[in-house]
Amino acid sequence: MARKYFGTDGVRGEVGLAPITPDFVMKLGYAAGKVLAKSNPSGANPTVLIGKDTRISGYMLEAALQAGFSAAGVDVMLSGPMPTPAIAYLTRALRLSAGVVISASHNPYQDNGIKFFSARGNKLPDDVELEIEATLDEPMQCAISERLGRAKRLDDASGRYIEFCKSTFPTELDLRGLKIVVDCAHGAAYHIAPHVFHELGADIVSIGTQPDGININDGVGATSPQALAKMVVDSQADLGIALDGDADRLIMADAKGHIYNGDQLLYLIIKDRMASGQVTGVVGTLMTNMALELALSRMGIDFVRAKVGDRYVLEELQERGWILGGEGSGHLLCLDKQTTGDGIVSALQVLSALRRSGLTLEQCTQELTLFPQTLVNVRVAPGFNWQKSEQMVREKEQVERELGGSGRVLIRPSGTEPLIRVMVEAENEEHAATMAKRIAEKCVC
Repeated sequence: MARKYFGTDGVRGEVGLAPITPDFVMKLGYAAGKVLAKSNPSGANPTVLIGKDTRISGYMLEAALQAGFSAAGVDVMLSGPMPTPAIAYLTRALRLSAGVVISASHNPYQDNGIKFFSARGNKLPDDVELEIEATLDEPMQCAISERLGRAKRLDDASGRYIEFCKSTFPTELDLRGLKIVVDCAHGAAYHIAPHVFHELGADIVSIGTQPDGININDGVGATSPQALAKMVVDSQADLGIALDGDADRLIMADAKGHIYNGDQLLYLIIKDRMASGQVTGVVGTLMTNMALELALSRMGIDFVRAKVGDRYVLEELQERGWILGGEGSGHLLCLDKQTTGDGIVSALQVLSALRRSGLTLEQCTQELTLFPQTLVNVRVAPGFNWQKSEQMVREKEQVERELGGSGRVLIRPSGTEPLIRVMVEAENEEHAATMAKRIAEKCVC
């Protein structure tokens, strides 16, 4: 069955427009609560943890979700602003029934969304999301008063998560002598990430740590890493770490201001893990740079491409019993450390690899020369199918003929926004840009 509301990363959209409205979100909480209650054999109220990022709409949506869960007879714990991966960890650590995050990740503040984690800290399986959607069609029936859910604040959620993050860094290593710029995108990690790296010994320069409800991801963070790179150079730091609004993505910069994306950082982690024989295979996505695939082939490591979206990378890893995967956007999965993409934990894996090798980011990744990629986003009407556009199909085929075997074309709809993403990968940057633009210009809807 096709999902009606759930995309690749929960339910997301512009606040005030369906489905991100208070009435729908309340009903979503109720529907999710009813599904959770069915799977709670004890008869006691299930308990869910609700976290959020720093968007101003989070207050409204948090209240709506809480009301829906309570009406369904589900107890609620509220963490306040917390990274998405923190909710995954805390849900698992506290043995709760589920975790919920109110966030639109890297999107601007006008958007928001709701995503769920299972009791094991994983994103909900497709069949559970479909059951929630089916329950949305049923009328709300409030539980009797004595069975209504209760709500309380989770004390020291940030402290618990800070200690967890530090536990993923080798105890025999530290970050003393390093000056690191940490960019939190004015998002959910603003009060957490700087403390993690500081408590491990680094000298920290923080940016993107003054959220006001509307500045999340605005010119800072993993989607705008130029701000990080500039600050690293200006402050004469050794490294820079950029997270996105909900802190599940990681982009880094070195002392020269060079920016390193997810493919490069994943390569560095893989090389480090190879020394201990932990890597048999790696999962990327359709967007993963061809250079990484070729490099892994030379290293004798199996590589598989999943659909775009960290949930699909995770599914492939779990199916194959592998532990490492990720996306160029900075979603990195290290399943021996965390159940989901975690920007802080991923940064600690990179830093531990640098500490063990004694090398710089540039030195550790110099063997990986990325192919130029151009990505063009085209805003379209909801439901637009590019494969039914004869002009786009013809132009795509023409570009592929021109590329031969020296590049790739990928056209896909966004899973979170009404966009068509056109990506061209070629040996020449100018060719990639020109070809992507040619295809995008044929998108008429």
